[in-house]
Amino acid sequence: MLQKCRHGVQGATLINERPDCLNVQFGRSFYPRGTGRIFAAMQPHRLTPLAVQLAAWVGLWVVVFLILGDGAYAWGRWLRRSFPLLVGIAAVVTINHLLLLPSLYFRGHRLWFVLGGGALVLGISLLLQYGLMPDRAFPLDFGRGDRPRARGLATLRFLLPLATSFLGSSLIEVTRYAFYQEKRAIQAQREQVTTELKFLKSQVNPHFLFNTLNNIYTLTLLKDEQAPGSLLQLSGMLRYMLYEAEAATVPLRREIAYIRDFVQLQALKDSRGQNVRVDLDESRPDLPIAPLLLIPFVENAFKHSHLEGPLGFIDVQLRTTAREIVLLVNNSLPTGPVTADRQGGIGLDNVRKRLALLYPERHTLAIERTATTHTVTLKLQLP
Repeated sequence: MLQKCRHGVQGATLINERPDCLNVQFGRSFYPRGTGRIFAAMQPHRLTPLAVQLAAWVGLWVVVFLILGDGAYAWGRWLRRSFPLLVGIAAVVTINHLLLLPSLYFRGHRLWFVLGGGALVLGISLLLQYGLMPDRAFPLDFGRGDRPRARGLATLRFLLPLATSFLGSSLIEVTRYAFYQEKRAIQAQREQVTTELKFLKSQVNPHFLFNTLNNIYTLTLLKDEQAPGSLLQLSGMLRYMLYEAEAATVPLRREIAYIRDFVQLQALKDSRGQNVRVDLDESRPDLPIAPLLLIPFVENAFKHSHLEGPLGFIDVQLRTTAREIVLLVNNSLPTGPVTADRQGGIGLDNVRKRLALLYPERHTLAIERTATTHTVTLKLQLP
């Protein structure tokens, strides 16, 4: 017993015996597995594409018969001659649209489609010539009477309008299908990029969050006056990450504020002070930039610089022009083995992916590493 799928399509009913059903029923016609959803999306109104095809091809041959025939002078005789052939054209277009194209062509059975189309056109031609059309009933006069002498040539005269309608309607539908497939592919690619960006952007450093909360907790126990301000800074950073960073771009001032808060909260770990220099150009605060794009480089510097050592340092510089943002992060590297913080954060590989997606051909990322220093230079070209 057939059951409806739970994921329906507007203007169609998806039916199959299995949950992964892909067949689509439009009235009495069934679209093949694998193309049903595509045809359903292509046809929000059931008969619109078919009605357009029928109107186009029947209308085309009505005009041809009117111009080349005698419809302008004898309407009754012209209509009697033309009507059966126009019905045959409509039948060819309808059967091709509802049966041959979805059941054969779009399922990859191209040879069977050609054979089926040829049989359809030839069958209706023979039916018109020897079954439905009375003698001398072709809409056009050939001279020396209306009917050619040879029977083969008599049948051939019906093949022209029928075959033209079949081939033309097939070409239009295949072209429309190809355009729709291309549109779906572009849309799928955009959705994939959006999903990947959200995933990369969501990888916030939880270790930084836990350490900061522990540091603020320690300040509250000591009744340090920095505790309320630090908690307010952390709240603002979380609000920025969870809400404001959902936008495609943010003003540069928000990214700068986030970096400053991050550096100040990191300083809570060491009451003796840290050798950290931050020089951020705020002369163009409204320049657009992708959110959370710069902070991974600063996080990476704090993670690997080993500031507790006597030679540890971090230098963060940001320069801007009307069309460019340049970030320079230079930090020390420990000379001996240390316990690395390997938890959380957005790795540089993920940052490269985000840059490739957000600033294709509009960024340069240079990383230089020596025995004692690590330097990152990022240049973003703005539109």
